[in-house]
Amino acid sequence: MNDSVTRITQAMVLNAKQSKWVAERIGKPYPTMMRELNPYDQSAKLGADTLLEIMRVTKNISALEYMAEELGYKLSPGAEQHPMQEEQEHIADSA
Repeated sequence: MNDSVTRITQAMVLNAKQSKWVAERIGKPYPTMMRELNPYDQSAKLGADTLLEIMRVTKNISALEYMAEELGYKLSPGAEQHPMQEEQEHIADSA
């Protein structure tokens, strides 16, 4: 399966606590969010603001990492560590 921002974000949501919980937290109706995350629905698109909120809620930046890699960049934490980065490190240490 080819990776895409939409496919990666769909996996982020489906692997979160509950996809309905994610929709509630980002303030979108569940069917709308899932339609935007459907890589086969060409008439609904995932917006950048929605993607940002999904990353905040799920504490998963896989889509951002994918975009950076596709553009030839690597992500690195800023000088001050953001709480989301601390959570990612805790998750990585637990695995």
